[in-house]
Amino acid sequence: MIGKGHSVSGTRVSISYGWNQEKDAEVVLREHLAGDTPAEITEEFRIIQSQNERCINNTLSFIVSPTIEDGKDLSKKELEDLAKRFIKEMKLQDHQSIGFVHRDKAHTHVHIYTNRIGFDGKAYNDSFIGKRSQIAADNVAKELGLTRVREVQKEKLHELKHLRQEIKNIHDRVLQTRPRSLDEYISKMKALKVEVMPTINKANQLQGFRVEYKGVNLKASEVDRSMSGNRLIPQIAQNRNYTRLKEVPKTFQVLDKTVQLSSNLSTKIAKEILKGIVKTVRDTGIGMGY
Repeated sequence: MIGKGHSVSGTRVSISYGWNQEKDAEVVLREHLAGDTPAEITEEFRIIQSQNERCINNTLSFIVSPTIEDGKDLSKKELEDLAKRFIKEMKLQDHQSIGFVHRDKAHTHVHIYTNRIGFDGKAYNDSFIGKRSQIAADNVAKELGLTRVREVQKEKLHELKHLRQEIKNIHDRVLQTRPRSLDEYISKMKALKVEVMPTINKANQLQGFRVEYKGVNLKASEVDRSMSGNRLIPQIAQNRNYTRLKEVPKTFQVLDKTVQLSSNLSTKIAKEILKGIVKTVRDTGIGMGY
C-alpha cells in the first residue's frame, strides 16, 4: 500500500474532486463534520481555518492506495477502518476529515482531505508530509496484513530485472570512457538511449538522479546501487582530477548550471570517501604503524 500527502489551498476544489460521482465515489471517512455536500464541508473547514489566517495551504490532501489485488477484496467497511487507521497514524484524528473511495480504472484508492487547522487554531506541521504519509500507509498495511510498499517496489524491480541490467550495462560502458563531468556522462548516456535526469530541489540542491529507458522511469539507485549519486559523483570527480576524491565537493556543474549538493547526498558521498580511504589504508598499510 502506498500513501501520498501534501498541503493545498483549494479546499472546495479538492473535496469536489474527491466527491466525484463519475468515479462512483463513496464516503468512507467523516470526522467532526456534519455537511452533506462539498460546499457544506468546505464551509465547516473554513470556520475553523478562520482562526489562523496566516496559514495559506490550510488543507491536507492524502491518497492511500492499496495494491490492485488487495483493493479488489476490500469492502467499504474495511476501507473505513483503513482510512481511520491512516489518520490516527498521522496524528490527525482530532482534526476535521472527509474521505472518499474511488474504484475507477480497477484501482481502488482513498482520497482523504483533512483540515490542517485544529480546533485550537494551530496549524498542523506539514514538514516531510509526503515521507510521513508513506510511513503511515506502510504501518497500516502491516497492521491489516496488506501488501506493503517495500513488497510492491521489490516486485516491480524484479519484473524489470532484464531492463535494469540493460541500463546498468550502458552505464558501465559510458564510465569506461571516463567522462569528466556530469554533463558529459548525461550526454553519452542519452546517445545510447538512456535519459538521465538530475533531481534538483527548489533550493537548487542536487538530490540524486532518475533514468528513463524504453518508457520506464526509475531512480538511478533502483537500477543499481553503483548508479546512485553518492557513487557516481565521486567517480566523475576522480576522472576530472585524476586522483581519488578526498573531500565532498561544495558545488557541481550539471545541465550547465552550478548546483549545491543536498545535505543527504553530501553525507552519503562523505561515507563513500571514507570507505575509499579505509580501503587504501588496508590495501597499502599506510598509516598502520608497520
